[in-house]
Amino acid sequence: MALFKKRTAGKPGEWYYCLEHKKVEEGPECPSKNRFGPYTTREEASHAMETARERNLEWETDPRWHDAGGKKDGNPEQSE
Repeated sequence: MALFKKRTAGKPGEWYYCLEHKKVEEGPECPSKNRFGPYTTREEASHAMETARERNLEWETDPRWHDAGGKKDGNPEQSE
């Protein structure tokens, strides 16, 4: 048994989506490496995977990241 138990970060009233258990949790239940958040409401946390998909799609279709000129990282000064 460990002398000092490492606590998870978070506070009651903050909502998270646990990637391991696939559920919404309030406060510090699971380690931060396994969750999205914090969200201000339970409803917002329940849509975490949908929000992540939407943000990924926005990133994947953002011309600043995928231009034809061979530039990367959205920086026009930097070439591949």
